[in-house]
Amino acid sequence: MTILWDGDPAAAETYHFAVSDRIEVFGAARTVTRALATNPDELLVIVGPDVGLQAASSFAEQIRIERPEVSVILLRRRLEVAVLAQALRAGFREVIASDDLTSLSSACQRSLEISRHLAGIAGGGAPVVDGKVVMVFNAKGGCGKTTIATNLGAYMASTGARVLLVDLDLAFGDVAISLQLRPAASVGDLVAMSGHLDAQGLASVVTRHDSGLHTVCAPSQPRDADGIPGTTVAEMLRVARRFYDFVVVDTPPAFSEHVLVALDMCDLLVLIATLDIPAVKNLRLTLDTLDQLGHPRDGRIVILNRSDAKVGLNTEDVVAAIKLPIAAMVPSSPHVPASVNRGVPIILDEPKHPVSQALRAFAEKHILNASALSNPESAGSGDPMGGDGGSPEPSTHRRLFRRGAKL
Repeated sequence: MTILWDGDPAAAETYHFAVSDRIEVFGAARTVTRALATNPDELLVIVGPDVGLQAASSFAEQIRIERPEVSVILLRRRLEVAVLAQALRAGFREVIASDDLTSLSSACQRSLEISRHLAGIAGGGAPVVDGKVVMVFNAKGGCGKTTIATNLGAYMASTGARVLLVDLDLAFGDVAISLQLRPAASVGDLVAMSGHLDAQGLASVVTRHDSGLHTVCAPSQPRDADGIPGTTVAEMLRVARRFYDFVVVDTPPAFSEHVLVALDMCDLLVLIATLDIPAVKNLRLTLDTLDQLGHPRDGRIVILNRSDAKVGLNTEDVVAAIKLPIAAMVPSSPHVPASVNRGVPIILDEPKHPVSQALRAFAEKHILNASALSNPESAGSGDPMGGDGGSPEPSTHRRLFRRGAKL
């Protein structure tokens, strides 16, 4: 059933074709609220065009707090900028012209999909979790960060864990193409929600992979990266860790502002090494920079990717250079790029493959079965929801960034 708040009892007949569901009409906000309270499975409310904007906005704000999984769609006879701005602040899922039944039908379908997702991760009295942020990083491109991040995320999701993979390479991210996803939204769409981002807003930009992995993809246009402030990234991660067991962050090969923000909130930093001198040099400099930033050493762990490459270096050389043990050695294989081209992580497509076995063992030992991941004292700002969404005091990471700390 769909709830329609409208003063005209005959309005159900007008919108029945678009909604494709039984519509029950209520004439006042209190009766709508009562209907939602007595029917906890209801996920969609449509507010008619003759309901006052202020009353409709107050209702949407109340529902957003009390029943965040419920979609509220606003119908207006004219779509004006001021109306759209107020509706966005109030938390309406969509604003549709009242005579555009085709758009209303599409909006109902989209909104119900988001609501069902939210009901699964936050509804029905499910407890808010304190998820762990796992960040995959190296200051050199081409080391396999995205491949490792997508495989770890997909495997953990396949075990039943609630996992969100965030593509923080905002200019040139490859998560979407590696998983053959076609995201309808990206990190960039969260900017308009900055300061009041909640689970509903986060769910609106999530793209689901067949493995059960949820993703927040990078913008499709590199130029959009400059318009995404670090505060939006911090707010996104604070919200995400309340509704996911694990938030895996794929990163660009640089200490950008966005990376430093994520580093502040990171519980486990997975560093990628390969058997070539430039990569080892950059990893060594990365570790030195992390020391300068005050990042705890016990919150770092190293994966040696393409560990069987015959290029004149060996594992002992890498360990001697970085002065850290290797937690996992992942062999090279032409099956890995082939799996990327198919959009299916090799860890799921070929579970007995040596690459899959190495990554699965790493995930089981160091993430899924870890009794407690390291929580840096400098991480976050306390409440993972971020209060009013404002930016916390600059951490050591960001202070150094503003002074121009570089590799």
